[in-house]
Amino acid sequence: MAVLPEQVIYMDNNATTRVAPEVLDAMMPYLTQFYGNPSSMHTFGGQIGQAINQARQEIASLLGAEPSEIVFTSCGTESDSTAILSALQTNPEKNHLVTTRVEHPAVKNLCDNLESFTGRKYHVTRLPVAADGVLDMQRFKESLTDDTAIVSVMWANNETGVLFPVEEMARIAKERGILFHTDAVQAVGKIPIRLKETAIDFLSLSGHKLHAPKGVGVLYVRKGTPYIPFMNGGHQEHGRRGGTENVASIIGLGRACVLAAEKMAEENTRVRALRDKLEQGLLSTIPKSLLNGHPSQRLPNTANISFEYVEGEAILLHMNQYNICASSGSACTSGSLEPSHVLRAMGVPFTAAHGSIRFSLSIYNTAQEVDFVLATLPGIIAKLRALSPFWEDQ
Repeated sequence: MAVLPEQVIYMDNNATTRVAPEVLDAMMPYLTQFYGNPSSMHTFGGQIGQAINQARQEIASLLGAEPSEIVFTSCGTESDSTAILSALQTNPEKNHLVTTRVEHPAVKNLCDNLESFTGRKYHVTRLPVAADGVLDMQRFKESLTDDTAIVSVMWANNETGVLFPVEEMARIAKERGILFHTDAVQAVGKIPIRLKETAIDFLSLSGHKLHAPKGVGVLYVRKGTPYIPFMNGGHQEHGRRGGTENVASIIGLGRACVLAAEKMAEENTRVRALRDKLEQGLLSTIPKSLLNGHPSQRLPNTANISFEYVEGEAILLHMNQYNICASSGSACTSGSLEPSHVLRAMGVPFTAAHGSIRFSLSIYNTAQEVDFVLATLPGIIAKLRALSPFWEDQ
């Protein structure tokens, strides 16, 4: 039997978010009444194009960018690939990329594939992180060479919420004539972003991370940045991305960006307070638990906590019996038996890395939900540890 939304305590918002009611309302007319193709010459289709341009302006406003710098894509992954591959194609004499050891699979796996590509040998430098997930800026500066085509560093880590100094990194890269891309999928809508005031060349975002639908994303391309499309076809997006636009979802994303701007203060106060209450409550009541990631240099909604000597998958299954939704890492790596590559890069002990749970909240979470998790999870951990032969030795 299906679980109804009102019965669910949803704390997996870094995996995906619910579509905001206001977003759905904005989308519905473009799924029913206004179904024209925005590329058509007639008025019925042309008015759709005007609606898309309005959404483009709304997104640009949230990002502190120009509407002309917004390119619609299908998701964050497509945006990431487009930015990185464009940089390599526009700099054919360069074969070096700089990224981190804790990137989302959308960037990590692309870099792995480029390095093993038989047609041309690319060299990738993967920057390490400290135990709290923070980057070493001196190592970053030393990694840049005359052969570096692009730096790709996430703005906020999807598993720990740790924030990286991408604005400073972009400035340093620019001084060396190197393009800079940031996967800001987790950051957009949660922290202020003013791209006009930065040296960032490319930025990726995904609609379903900020209460818009799945299947729509954006690539920000700074005006004047050399660019080669990843998707060739028609003249859509001024020739920067072929394919008929996902109109309703684009309209929804525009509305979601307006809402995100309005709710950002709440995200950084009420939601942060709920996150802190959950985090502090679990760490204080469950022995052998530890926070993964910098205590303050991170997103306001994310807490990654390890419970030693238990398996994260087992914790999630028991939480699921109470309709509590969380995750053990990136949704794009769920099903893997390997511990998180992010936690491995941070040097989290093996006994803890396997028992990590990511809680990611949103404006729709309540204090009552946090109280329920605090009342429920300690018993789950105690039950699982009672079955663990490793816990007997503690």
